[in-house]
Amino acid sequence: MTTPRPAPAATATLLALAALTYSAWTLETFLGTGLPPAHTYVSELAATNQPYTTLFRTTDLLAGTLVCAAVATAAATATLSARRIPRTARAALLLFGAATAVDSRLPLSCTPTTDPECAARETAALVPWTHSAHTVSSTVALCGILVAMATLTRTARMGPALLALELAATAWTLAAIAALEAGHDGWGVGIAQRLQVGVIAIWLGALAVSLRHAPEPAARGALRAADVRP
Repeated sequence: MTTPRPAPAATATLLALAALTYSAWTLETFLGTGLPPAHTYVSELAATNQPYTTLFRTTDLLAGTLVCAAVATAAATATLSARRIPRTARAALLLFGAATAVDSRLPLSCTPTTDPECAARETAALVPWTHSAHTVSSTVALCGILVAMATLTRTARMGPALLALELAATAWTLAAIAALEAGHDGWGVGIAQRLQVGVIAIWLGALAVSLRHAPEPAARGALRAADVRP
């Protein structure tokens, strides 16, 4: 039996809370947003002309901040959490967290997938600059989490499977966006993107569980010694 140390436990708790807040988009099922999930971007839930913009922007801000806090907690200690999350992964997670927090401050002004006028203004570059900035911050966040997932495949439980699923969801999302911009029906862009962000939340939770229950090196050594003791 292993006993979690305070620092790894704190990092794990912050990551678990981040996973929870990053999943806030699932509340659309109960809130009646009026946006069809299969055909709309997750970010459209937080568009400034939507009724729950404050809720979804706040939860995204919290998710990003919690990830940054988890990285800071891990980096500030010389315990298991710092060793189990190497420098490259910490930098990638920090990038993801910071970009997610910034993303929440750069909302869309309208919903281009359901509002033809909004789509036309977006095509003509007549929407606020936050639309373009939002695309950049979202892309940066995605790159950060993909690097983190690839680096930590051995640390996070189900890491390889979740990484493969995330790459597939990302490919689907990009193809669906391209189809939508080419005038097609979007190929289920909403489903693809919700799968994409859902896998990220699950992965954050899996990483939290892995860190929470991983034994300290000394404890692992003692366990190995016990295994070979006659």
